[in-house]
Amino acid sequence: MAKTKKYSNDEMTIVWEADKCIHSGICVKGLPDVFRPKVRPWLRIEAASTDSLINQVKQCPSGALTYYMNDEDDNTS
Repeated sequence: MAKTKKYSNDEMTIVWEADKCIHSGICVKGLPDVFRPKVRPWLRIEAASTDSLINQVKQCPSGALTYYMNDEDDNTS
């Protein structure tokens, strides 16, 4: 069973699929105040702007991190 977690702010939701994660650390290096692998919950979405979060999620090489905008009907990233 795949482990999936969702983290939301007012504008967006980040989806993390643990089974896809290759632990490249790109997310941590890009936004260390948001992505904190040694703390639970490890993702603190309120620590960065939505634009910064989107830009960082798009850099995930494995596709483990995706997002969707909360106000969109189709909820795709």
